[in-house]
Amino acid sequence: MVGTAGSALTTILDDDVERLLRAEPAVRRDAPDSVHAMRVSTRRLRSVLRSYRRLLEPGHVREIRDELRWLAGILGVARDAEVRGERFAALLEEHRGDPDTDNPDDPAAALRRTVSELVENERATYTAAHAVVLTELDGDRYASLRQALLDLRSAPPLVARRADAEASRAFGKVLHADFDQLRSMVERETMMHADPAISEDERIEHLHEIRKSAKRLRYCSEAAADVLGGPAAELALRAKKLQSVLGDHRDAIEAMAAIRTAAAHSGTPDTSPFDRLYESEAMAARKALEQYSAAADFVRQRDKSR
Repeated sequence: MVGTAGSALTTILDDDVERLLRAEPAVRRDAPDSVHAMRVSTRRLRSVLRSYRRLLEPGHVREIRDELRWLAGILGVARDAEVRGERFAALLEEHRGDPDTDNPDDPAAALRRTVSELVENERATYTAAHAVVLTELDGDRYASLRQALLDLRSAPPLVARRADAEASRAFGKVLHADFDQLRSMVERETMMHADPAISEDERIEHLHEIRKSAKRLRYCSEAAADVLGGPAAELALRAKKLQSVLGDHRDAIEAMAAIRTAAAHSGTPDTSPFDRLYESEAMAARKALEQYSAAADFVRQRDKSR
């Protein structure tokens, strides 16, 4: 694609704002997967504004990014509960093959009751969180953000001397910057893994940061695909794979935390059903983490080829 960086970015912003606003009516209807779709659209637009920030006047765009972070946050409370509810519902389905019994001491029955309670708790959390989302969508803060997005779409505040640059060169620089950030974080994780002084919790949080960095690179690369072609599209796919692997890991970690909290508030001295569920999610976390090295290998290979 031949053109300026400004014209290419204007097209990208138009598409991303449209995608976000188009998701809103479905969220209001509580359509399946609608909260997820709007949250992803919000995060994608925020990532694009961050990655391509040098092409835009900083002040107003920074405010939009901050407000998009707020919107993603309220959507995230509902979405996270939805994800945990789906995970626990899948666990419940796995254990439906256990023999039914009215014996309250039967471990299989106790486990099913525990999982059912977890499912109901997460669904109640989702319902409450979705109500908050609707309240905010009807509020002044979202109305202001919506208008700012419409203004951004119609007249993005481009920095003329940079926006007039060749699109392929400007976008290539942006991809290199986001890639280098991810590479540094992957290298840091390797050092952390080899350092006995680094706790497991610290490493887990760093993996979460790597996931977010991979997601930014994915969105940046997807946005650049029409400009840079196949290499950008391939980079987006690889970044998406890394994001997905670490997303599975994070989902399991958050499910473990939810199980631990539920056990602490259960009021029962016998936490064995919770312990079984916790170990199941811990196993899922370990399984996801086993895929991390291979998923991150494209970062190391690209670094060697430079």
